[in-house]
Amino acid sequence: MSQSTNHGCWFEIPVTNLAAARKFYEEVLQVQMTIDENGPQPIAMFPFDDDTPGIGGHLYEGQPGQGGATVHLIAPPGLDAARDRIAAAGGRSVSPDIEIPPGTFFYAQDPDGNSFSIFNGRS
Repeated sequence: MSQSTNHGCWFEIPVTNLAAARKFYEEVLQVQMTIDENGPQPIAMFPFDDDTPGIGGHLYEGQPGQGGATVHLIAPPGLDAARDRIAAAGGRSVSPDIEIPPGTFFYAQDPDGNSFSIFNGRS
């Protein structure tokens, strides 16, 4: 059995409206997502770099789960600014800031009720 230092490899988030969800995540994370139509249905891809450690992911139209996995995302330029962008884009924060050894994060929900967190590492 081989060991890996990276246990995450991808994530996908089901949403009820791909265009609206794409706009929400672009505003919150301050990124440009692209549409990929190479699979069975269109997906909105989060930007990622294959040469950099980490995971990539996408949005797809499907039934949002209740109590499903939480995706942890990094968003500039800080937690308070990200919290403001989440509210302005139609989501909501659902926890105070939580400190852990590598940094600080808070839990939030997107407009479809999907759970995610915004994480900022220690400088």
